[in-house]
Amino acid sequence: MSTGFDHLAPDILAVRFSAIGDLLLTTPLLRAIRTRHPGARIAVLTKERYVPLLIDNPNVNEVFGMDPDEALRQVADLIRSVEYSHLLDLHGNLRTLALRRMAPGPWSSFSKARVARAALIFAKRNLYRRTIPMAERYFEAAAGLDVEPDGSPPEFFLSAKAVERVAARLTHLGVGGGPALVAIAPGAAHATKRWPPLYWLELAKRLRATGAEIVVLGGPDDMPLAEWIASSAAPGAVSLAGMLELQETGAVIKRSAALISGDTGVMHMATGVGTPVVALFGPTVREFGFFPYRSERSTVVERTLGCRPCSSQGGARCPLGHHRCMRQIAPEAVYSALCSVLA
Repeated sequence: MSTGFDHLAPDILAVRFSAIGDLLLTTPLLRAIRTRHPGARIAVLTKERYVPLLIDNPNVNEVFGMDPDEALRQVADLIRSVEYSHLLDLHGNLRTLALRRMAPGPWSSFSKARVARAALIFAKRNLYRRTIPMAERYFEAAAGLDVEPDGSPPEFFLSAKAVERVAARLTHLGVGGGPALVAIAPGAAHATKRWPPLYWLELAKRLRATGAEIVVLGGPDDMPLAEWIASSAAPGAVSLAGMLELQETGAVIKRSAALISGDTGVMHMATGVGTPVVALFGPTVREFGFFPYRSERSTVVERTLGCRPCSSQGGARCPLGHHRCMRQIAPEAVYSALCSVLA
């Protein structure tokens, strides 16, 4: 019986444990592999909670979800049970290094430019020869597969059920039927990536004054802030923070005219569903590779400061105590940026 796969085609496993943005930034590579090797079997290993980001991607044959309590040894056993022709380490951390030792094979990885990154953070010396987006750095791991970036953005494929659930919920809440629905995501995993709450509220009120409806997104930790913004800007503003699955969040963003967020995973969700983004960058910079990728109608709002960058991922507090990188981004500047991407 035919398996539907060319027995001479590559059998590939890509490993990226987390997180939202990082997973979605692998999709240009997965798409390029599928285009170059139509008969390949492509599998991805990630944490269980991130499986929805790729489960409906037609370029992927299988997504393995790793349970939080699952031992790395069990994962290594899974890898050894299949004779993969290519093992792509798209994470490049101590955990994947340990996994590569437990499950030897045709592994390849990519450079994280750690020296250049550290020099820029700690010495403010730019040793980057050129800025390579993270989505393109992943291609280094697939050098043996003869693939190149195609110039298109990431892809976040949504199930019909997720889209239907979101449509029904927005209708029930009484939003989404006006001239424009704008999604905002005020939260971030690290405090220094967060724009001040009062700025979000000022922006939300400005949007409501123009007739735009607002949906506030985020995780469970963002619920108090999201509900405060929505209730203060109501009517016409609602919070869905902490209430949505990953694909449902993507479906809300897809229905929106634009997303406004910090340097977070939802920003990459937006590029993945084709929604324009206004992204607010503070402690992190373009050189790290995480600006919105290949999104023509998106823009980044940032301020040129000598203390930037102070971290590659953000931190619990500003090292200098002033947080100017975010505080100096005025709500009016963000509103103007939004008008530009929607023009």
